[in-house]
Amino acid sequence: MSCGTCLHQLKEYNFESIFPGCRVMDIHDYLAEKGISVNGAYNTRYIYHDPCHTPLKEGVPIETVNRLIHPKDGSKVQLSERCCGESGTFAVSRPDIASQVRTAKELSLNQAADKLKTDRFSGKIKVLTACPGCLQGMNRYSEATHTTAEFLVVEMMRSKYGDNWLYETVNKLKDGGIEKVLL
Repeated sequence: MSCGTCLHQLKEYNFESIFPGCRVMDIHDYLAEKGISVNGAYNTRYIYHDPCHTPLKEGVPIETVNRLIHPKDGSKVQLSERCCGESGTFAVSRPDIASQVRTAKELSLNQAADKLKTDRFSGKIKVLTACPGCLQGMNRYSEATHTTAEFLVVEMMRSKYGDNWLYETVNKLKDGGIEKVLL
C-alpha cells in the first residue's frame, strides 16, 4: 500500500480473519523492514513531503525515507513541513484558506531546497511523496520552486532499475507473472 487514506481504510477491513497471518502495511515501511534501500539519482537531492494522511506508520517518516533512499553525494533527504492544500474538495470549498495553505507550502519547499543548496549544489531537486493527491499538489509547485515531484517508490525503482523500469516490469509480468518478477 502506498496511500495513507487507502491504508487506513483497508486496516478497517479485518483482513486477519480472511487471510490469517497477513499484515496490511505501507510499502515504504515494508521495504525499510526488509532492509531495502537504493542510491538516489546522479546529481539529485531530495525533499520529502509527508502527507497529512501519512502511510508511514512505523517510526518517524523522514527517518524511514532516509533509510530507503540515499542521495549519491551523501546528503540527507530534507523534510518539507506543512499541508500541500490538495485534500479532496478543500480548494473548491474554501479557496480562501487553500490559497493560504499553498502559499505556506511553497515557502516551506523553497526553504528545504535552499538547505540543499547551501554548498552551492546546482543539480536537480526532487520532491518525493507517498500520496497521489499530494503528488498532484507537489507538481503545482514545480515552476515556483524549481523542483520536480515523484512518488518515493517510483524514484526508488527508477534509481535501481533505470528509466525503463516500468515498461520492463510490465513485460516481465506479461511473460510469466508476478512470481518471476519478485523472485
